[in-house]
Amino acid sequence: MLLFILTIISIVFILLRVRIVSQSQAYIIERFGSYKYTWTVGIKFLIPFSDKIIQKISLKEQVNDFTPQPVLTRDNIMIEIDSVLYFQIVEPKLYTYEIEKPISALENLTATTLRNIIGELELDNLLSSRESVNKKIKLVLDEAAKPWGIKINRMELKNIILPEDIKEALEKEMKAERKKRELIFLAEGEKKSRILKAEGEKISTILEAEAKMRELVLIAVAEKEALFIKAEGEAEYLVKIEKAKADAIKKLNSAEPSKEVLILKSIESFEKLSHTASKIIIPNEVSQLFSPKETLKEIKDK
Repeated sequence: MLLFILTIISIVFILLRVRIVSQSQAYIIERFGSYKYTWTVGIKFLIPFSDKIIQKISLKEQVNDFTPQPVLTRDNIMIEIDSVLYFQIVEPKLYTYEIEKPISALENLTATTLRNIIGELELDNLLSSRESVNKKIKLVLDEAAKPWGIKINRMELKNIILPEDIKEALEKEMKAERKKRELIFLAEGEKKSRILKAEGEKISTILEAEAKMRELVLIAVAEKEALFIKAEGEAEYLVKIEKAKADAIKKLNSAEPSKEVLILKSIESFEKLSHTASKIIIPNEVSQLFSPKETLKEIKDK
């Protein structure tokens, strides 16, 4: 019975010395007061009376929201910086043995770094380049925390608390800037409106000029065609007249007119010419053919 009891006690004791380490944790083990090893994920057995778990460390990323820190900018404006630090323990042994109160050390280191970096910037530069300030502080903190087994993942300036007079001045400046942008926007709108109106008038003038030009071209073409038609008509008329004259002469020649008829026709022609001309030149051949008195007498006798 005693042996059974001792066996049960031994089993319970052994079970109490067994540990299951999760993936997100690390155990620091000391043996007889000195560092022995670091437990990571798995089932581990703690040797009785010699081994001791000194610290259980979380390997997850941690977030620490520090209290606002007073900082003086380069242009002598006292502000308060509310910062947030994202870090992760990557070397549990260093984190355990290299520094006392590491979180407090990180807070003090962050405050010092903020004062050093922001003290070199003017307020306007700080407000407009917060992202670059975050990166600078993160690099400095990461380098300083590396011997402690801590990796700085991100550093964020969550809030910049300004004095009331500076805040009022900035609000007035922002209102003036918004008013300025509004006036510029209105001026640009009016400018574009005038440009569009001028371009519209220009296009309208060009279209009117083109329409007038086309109208003049059409009128000129119509007048030209009218002149061509008139000229063709006159030419056709003259051709017909000449043809009629030629036909008349042809018929006259075919009828073998007498001398008296030819003389009479010549006189009629000269008579028509006398109405339009002040001077008539009678060919010598015609004047020799007849004497006007004799001719008229012969015609009359006939």
